[in-house]
Amino acid sequence: MYFLGLGLILLLLKYLEIGFVATWSWYVIGVPFALAALWWAWADASGYTKRRAMDKMEQRRRDRIERQKEALGVGIRKRR
Repeated sequence: MYFLGLGLILLLLKYLEIGFVATWSWYVIGVPFALAALWWAWADASGYTKRRAMDKMEQRRRDRIERQKEALGVGIRKRR
């Protein structure tokens, strides 16, 4: 995501001819986009994206169970 953001900023600076970026080659401006594509390809191929999604769903499930326990008064343990 950072590569994509950097690429968009560089693209905007190149298009509007602002600063020293205006003199750079278009190939240099395209490098962050290529790196973003490589990152996404690796993340999908390695299962990184799927693991992150599963972790997020598991955390939502745990939070939901905790909220339900607190609503029922079961999850709160009192000291004796």
